[in-house]
Amino acid sequence: QVQLVESGGGLVQAGGSLRLSCAASGRTFTSYSMGWFRQTPGKEREFVSSIARRATSTYYGDSVKGRFTISRDNAKDTVYLQMNSLKPEDTAVYYCAADHEYYGTSSIYWGSWGQGTQVTVSS
Repeated sequence: QVQLVESGGGLVQAGGSLRLSCAASGRTFTSYSMGWFRQTPGKEREFVSSIARRATSTYYGDSVKGRFTISRDNAKDTVYLQMNSLKPEDTAVYYCAADHEYYGTSSIYWGSWGQGTQVTVSS
């Protein structure tokens, strides 16, 4: 199973930017679709974005379209989430996910998860 470690979270003012990274190890990175989800206390994990194995396709949740960009560097076994024009409602723990086959919006079908990184956007 692939191991995932997120980094890059922190505190930022509304309108600012952050870039999250997720480093993968343990398996062939290019055999995995990669995704980002986020979660706040008491709520279900929300789909943010995903990218296909060869970066041929990307998908975004409606709440982040036009502001967030997902990318991957297969040479570095890393997936990124560039977050611009951040809003207080983007505050959440952000999780990286990986799966051999699935790259959709339902968290229950993703096979591997990182430990999460906190993003806090102040107003």
